[in-house]
Amino acid sequence: MSGILAKKVEMTRIIKNGAFVPVTLLRVPAITVFQVKTVERDGYDAVVLEFQEHARPTRREVSRTGSLENVSVGDTVTLEMLEEGMLVSMVSYSKGQGFTGAVKRWNFKGAPAGHGHKLPRSLGSIGTRKPRRTKLGKKMHGHMGLDKITLKDVPLVLVNKDLRVVAVKGPIAGARNSLITLTF
Repeated sequence: MSGILAKKVEMTRIIKNGAFVPVTLLRVPAITVFQVKTVERDGYDAVVLEFQEHARPTRREVSRTGSLENVSVGDTVTLEMLEEGMLVSMVSYSKGQGFTGAVKRWNFKGAPAGHGHKLPRSLGSIGTRKPRRTKLGKKMHGHMGLDKITLKDVPLVLVNKDLRVVAVKGPIAGARNSLITLTF
């Protein structure tokens, strides 16, 4: 199997080789294999992982490499496959910002604040005379955030198998307690 689930705890720093290294701490809950998908039955290979922290269990599908003999329904996922210095890929979702204007969403400069401008954070012109419509893809106000972010080849700085905590180098998109998928 090539992936596990984790929850983001916080960002901090540790001392490694006499220098501060910024890390993000991830807590890996007790995970069980809920379903094994095969090419013959489902059309692709995958494993559905499940963990329960609240009333309802959380299930996520993780792509799988390897043979079917290694994974079966009911197995528990351990941290034995993780080692310090290992490179992993992470998938998470960024924080949602809601409905935002063009200045915040696209980093527009805006109009001058003085000399009679009534709307200094306005978008400005959004089209031309012909064609008489707004072109698709125009940077305008709208929903910002909640994007799927994938980071590749991020090193594991620390793996504590007793506490089930993993420290990954650098920042990870998402809020605290957000779900992160680690693949390797």
